[in-house]
Order: sequence, then C-alpha cells, then structure tokens
Amino acid sequence: ILRGLKERYEVHHGVDITDSAIIAAARLSQRYITDRQLPDKAIDLVDEAASRIRMEIDSKPEAMDKLERRLIQLKIEREAVKKDTDPAAAKQLELLGDEIDKVEREFADLEEIWRAEKASVQGAADIKGELEQVKQELEAARRAGDLTRMSELQYGRMPELEKQLEVASATESAETVLLRNKVTDEEIAEVVSRWTGIPVSKMMEGDREKLLRMETALHERVVGQDEAVVAVSYAVRRSRAGLSDPKRPNGSFLFLGPTGVGKTELCKALADFLFDSEDAMVRVDMSEFMEKHSVARLIGAPPGYVGYEEGGYLTEAVRRRPYSLLLLDEVEKAHPDVFNILLQVLEDGRLTDGQGRTVDFRNTVVVMTSNLGSHLIQEMAGEDNYEAMKSAVMEVVGTHFRPEFINRIDETVVFHPLAQEQIRGIAEIQLSGLRERLAERDLELAISAGFMEKLVAAGFDPVYGARPLKRAIQQELENPLAQQILAGDFPPGALVEVDIEAGQTVFRTAGTDPTVAEISR
Repeated sequence: ILRGLKERYEVHHGVDITDSAIIAAARLSQRYITDRQLPDKAIDLVDEAASRIRMEIDSKPEAMDKLERRLIQLKIEREAVKKDTDPAAAKQLELLGDEIDKVEREFADLEEIWRAEKASVQGAADIKGELEQVKQELEAARRAGDLTRMSELQYGRMPELEKQLEVASATESAETVLLRNKVTDEEIAEVVSRWTGIPVSKMMEGDREKLLRMETALHERVVGQDEAVVAVSYAVRRSRAGLSDPKRPNGSFLFLGPTGVGKTELCKALADFLFDSEDAMVRVDMSEFMEKHSVARLIGAPPGYVGYEEGGYLTEAVRRRPYSLLLLDEVEKAHPDVFNILLQVLEDGRLTDGQGRTVDFRNTVVVMTSNLGSHLIQEMAGEDNYEAMKSAVMEVVGTHFRPEFINRIDETVVFHPLAQEQIRGIAEIQLSGLRERLAERDLELAISAGFMEKLVAAGFDPVYGARPLKRAIQQELENPLAQQILAGDFPPGALVEVDIEAGQTVFRTAGTDPTVAEISR
C-alpha cells in the first residue's frame, strides 16, 4: 500500500521517499504505536516525515535561524550599551561590534549555500509535478481514445521530462549542507520518537558514549550500591541495543534494603539520566493501595462505577508516557491483589484498563522497592558475605510474595547499609545542592575539614541510612546560615567560610571576624 502511495506523496510534498523509509514506517508503527491500526498509522508517519522535510526546505534551516536570533540579541545589547557613559561600556561596545561582524559573516555564508541548495531541490520538485500532470493527461487521452494526443505525450513530452528529471536529480544528489530532500528511515524514526517519546532513532555517537559510561553517571548521585547500579545499567543498554525481549518490560527489578540507603534515589538518578528530568518517573506509592477496594484505582473503575471516565492511575500514566521508569515504592505495603495485576505487566508487558484499552508496558523499566529483610541486612552487613545476606533476605521475601510473582522479576538487588565513608560522599553531593542554591543569591560556600567531620559524625546512623545526614545539614548549617543571611551579615559576592572553633560552628567572610552560630533548637 505504501509503495503504491509513495509517488503521490513525493509529488505532493516535493521530496523523495526512499524504500527504507517505507519499510521503517510499517515496522516501527507496528512495534511502537499501539493505539492505532495499520495502514493508517504507517501512512501518517510517511506523510508527517515528508511534510517536515518540506517545511525545512521552505523555511530557514535551524542553523540559520539560531544565528539570526543571536544577531538580533547582540544588536539589542549593543543599543543598550550605547546609552552607558561608563569607561567599561566602550570596551564592551567594541567587543559586541566584533561579535556582530563575525555572526553576520557566518549568516551570509550559510544564506548563500541555502539559496543554492533550495534552487536545486525546487527544480527537481517542479519537474516531478509536471511529470505527474502529464501522466494524468495521458490517462484522460486514453479514456477519450485520442491516439494523437497519447502519442504526443507518451513519446514526446514524457521522455523529455524524464531526461530533465534525471539531470536535476544528478545535480541534487551532490551532498547538501543545510537541506534534506529525502525521507529515510532516520526521519521516520524521528517522527515515531516525537509521537511516543521512545528513542527509536539511530543512536548518535554521544548517546553511545553516554550509555557506556552510565555507571559513572549514576554514581555521581548514588554512593556505593554497585550491584544495583550495574543491574539497571545493563537493562537500559540491552533495551537501546535492541536485544531485550520485545514482549516484556525493558527491565523489572526488586530493590531490597533498609531505609535511607538510596533505593528511591537510584530511580530518580536513572530517570534523570534517561530523560533529563526526574519528572519522567511514574511513581506509585504502594502504601496508598493497602485496601482491597483501592486496587481498582490502578487500572480504573469498571463500567457503571464513579470515575469510570478518568482511567486508571497506573495505566493512564504509562499510556500517556510509554517510555518511562515505573517506580512502585514500598511495594510490600500494598494489598496482595495488587500483585495479581502486576503479574501480566511483568510477563507480557501489557495491561487492560477499565475502559478496555490495552496499555503497552514494553518500553518501561519497572522498579519495586521494599524494606523486607532490612533487619537481616543490618546484622549481616559486609562485603564478604553478600551472597549469604542475599539468600537470607530472599527467604523473608519468599514468605511475603507469591512464587509466581518473584519468578517474573528480572533481578532482585539487595542494597548494602551505608558506611561512614559513604556518608561523607553523600554529604558532598548534598552540600553541592546547597552551594547551587547559594549561588542564586550570589554567595559562595567553603566548608572546613573540621566542620565536615562534625557533619559526618552527626549524620551517620547505620539504622537510618542517609536521612539523618540531611537533618544534620539543616540543623548545623542551613538554620544558622539562613538566620545570618536574613540579618544581612553576608554582602552579595561574599565567600562564606564555615569552620569549627572551640566546638562551635563559626561563619566568616574574607577579612571579617568569625560569627558564632547561636541557634535555639
């Protein structure tokens, strides 16, 4: 069907559609666009990809548009600086003038290339349109039985236009810099990615490098927990390399460990790594599904019940964002009937909501967190007996969850309790967040080694993980710092040094006496 329509779309949009694009449209639409039927969805893919290329030809290319915006921005800045009488303004004016000249030259060069390429592409498109018109006239002459007109068109006009098209296509086939005039499988994949949010386009070199160093990127936010980081990294790489089972989620994990060791933080870091935003994570707090009747909220109320039109909490979130990280937090607190629903998600990557729509979970990473067996993890902590600790914890997990549920999970990861050295690493991460917030107020923060030791000692608790550290930073640093900022003790641009003197926290700026932090707790 697509091959039959190809010529019409080529004439309509004035671009070439390759056979690889047609195959990609049929395959990718079948795999990723689950809420529509073939051939409609494949035809729409080809149509949209071709229209995007046509719009690029008709309007200015993105590179030129960026330069033009930059030029306008610089000229506005130059007009504003002209009004200043400050000696520094003259220097700034000179720099702006040089920058404007440079951007104008770049823009002029690109514009020349663009006009030449556009003329070349347009020539072939016009000939194709004329050829299509001649074919229609030939068909009309055949129906009317006008043999003279038929021979004139078939042996005179058509060969002439085909020869012109061959010459124009040969000229056009030279490598273009700014314009694309062919729809390939890459353009089809871009449209699928835009529709679904699933990155199905070919990986650029930067993406490959990013995926290969995924563990390093996750460890910037999650301290320790090597087994968990490696497990989720391999799941994502399998998915992006196209090796994961197409009928199951990209990965399903059960994270076990005591409170505050980084289970939820790893999920946030993974969502940020994959989608550049923590908001891309679909988070379901399973403590909200402790009652039997609340299970229906996951997939939506059945017909005739209140809320039927709204859809399910879980199914609707994944239907709108099929490529996402699904976090089921504190999963052991949910009613046992919830796990019956999750069985088919983990096995077949699909779930039917209350309205009868099938929701596709095949492009999600499913992560469940639990505190089951955390007392055993505390007792058996240590690198040497990790496997023994995991076996003991899995016995507890086996008594709580049904075997058919545990059997469908790709990997169960037991998190280690945090050691004091790891608390130091977490303190650095949390203080970097505080430094960013202070930078917005034009302040810098320097922490002495003594104060860092005090923070780590106050924030270390093997039972509660990293959460006491957050409280220690609030009480020992943020509370007195907020009081002094509001009192106006630190001018804009100041470097705030935090130290310990005689057991007390002191704040000082360069060249000033230390201020002792006195906070009523």
